[in-house]
Amino acid sequence: MISTIDATLRELTPLIIGTVTRRYGDFSGAEDAVQEALIAAATQWPHSGVPDNPRVWLTQVALRRMVDRIRSDSARRAREAHAADAWVRDRTTDDAEPQSEEDDTLTLFFMCCHPALTTASSIALTLRAVGGLTTGEIAAAFFVPEATMAQRISRAKQTIRSSGAQFALPKADERTSRLPAVLHVLCLIFNEGYASSAGQSLQRLDLSSEAIRLARMLRALQPDDGEAAGLLALMLLTDARRPARIGSIGELIPLGEQDRSLWIEAEISEGIALLSNVLPAGKVGPYQLQAAIAAVHDEARSAEKTDWAQILALYDLLQEVSDNPMITLSRAVADAMVHGPERALQRVETLTSDPRLGKHHRVDAVRAHLLELSGRTQAAAEHFRSAAKKTNSVPERNYLLTKAARLSDGTTCS
Repeated sequence: MISTIDATLRELTPLIIGTVTRRYGDFSGAEDAVQEALIAAATQWPHSGVPDNPRVWLTQVALRRMVDRIRSDSARRAREAHAADAWVRDRTTDDAEPQSEEDDTLTLFFMCCHPALTTASSIALTLRAVGGLTTGEIAAAFFVPEATMAQRISRAKQTIRSSGAQFALPKADERTSRLPAVLHVLCLIFNEGYASSAGQSLQRLDLSSEAIRLARMLRALQPDDGEAAGLLALMLLTDARRPARIGSIGELIPLGEQDRSLWIEAEISEGIALLSNVLPAGKVGPYQLQAAIAAVHDEARSAEKTDWAQILALYDLLQEVSDNPMITLSRAVADAMVHGPERALQRVETLTSDPRLGKHHRVDAVRAHLLELSGRTQAAAEHFRSAAKKTNSVPERNYLLTKAARLSDGTTCS
């Protein structure tokens, strides 16, 4: 019952925020009012049952909360109290229909990823306004105190208000320029869920599942956008490996050692179908290429049957459209599988001075892997230990230290 209610509330959240914001032109106030309505629903519905029309119920409660906010504002009371009273009198039954049935979800996506916001603020606001997560849930997902996350969300809404942004879908050209930011935020949410950057758990299913749900929503709203489809395909093809990625005691199992019979075939089929539809349709972007790489991995029935030459060719194309050092790092692994580790090691060496990578543990981890392939086990062990010191993920740290220990004592890993 609770899970069904949660799913309903998350699905309806952007619709109700859109309705209230469109009516009053106040995104910040509307978002707060809808959060209050969601809390009321989460408290009452498990006992009283879900209303016949939950969207109407939530819209009424949120609008009443908004009216209360307006009434409490002395500067607005004189000009708006009469209209507010009339609205409340006219809508007092559960059968009343919302005045607008418009789906403003896409508008919310773009507002939450406004150029004036930092990426961290955009993530938080997207999860709350579009995803329907509470401040507490978002704070827990990113390991910060709830008060800190509340301040972040509050500042984000203040930034949007100060920017003078209107609650309206950006024009086509602006929408095109801002869509990558929306996709980037969704990708970051998924990545944090699939491979948590900190903490005891290797992954956060709540975040990765929410990212996939939001990506499906965006895909439905932007059906002609190849990159929206590409991102959804990438998420599905990556998430398909999730059951095989964790061992019996929560340890990380790398791709080459996974039991591929545990992979989720339905997600692989859906991801490949999405790619098959969009790749021939027009310009190919970075998310489509990353999804294509994931598809090559997923279609290999064993690690040994992986078509590394095709993966390397796809990385070459990806580097042409995306100046991302992480892509260069991943490409080095593919290069090593095709041409041997020495040339790949030289490529990784050039990345150590790239300020965008900073002291990221993956540089040491990839270098260690390549050194292991070249037979320099002691040097590999040293870099595995160095990588372990730099990661905040406990399962990843344990994996890296285990690799280092096995190489140091000469143990052969499968």
